Amino acid sequence: MKSEAKIQQEIVEWFKNNYCLKFHDPRYCIFSVPNERSNVKEQMRMIATGLLSGVSDLIVVMTEKVYFVEVKDDKGTQKPNQIDFEKQVSSLGFTYILVRSLDEFKDFIENQF
Repeated sequence: MKSEAKIQQEIVEWFKNNYCLKFHDPRYCIFSVPNERSNVKEQMRMIATGLLSGVSDLIVVMTEKVYFVEVKDDKGTQKPNQIDFEKQVSSLGFTYILVRSLDEFKDFIENQF
């Protein structure tokens, strides 16, 4: 079974290679949100500067669309703060997806065209 980190790396690499290079037109954007720190002092500093607990692992920006992507492995489940974030962005009209593989992510993205 692949780790969440490995799945996320595959997603970012695939998306960047297919949609984010300088010659792509339009040139889309994908980025991660480092929202967890093991050091309590660093975590508190990050919260003070805008860290939001539960935010999705990845944010994908396409023409007039923003997708919030949570990555889980085969057994992973959302934490309560992640569920709350999903509800918040969904209520604002944005799309939040949970994926467990690169193939799931690819299917979602390719169905946006």
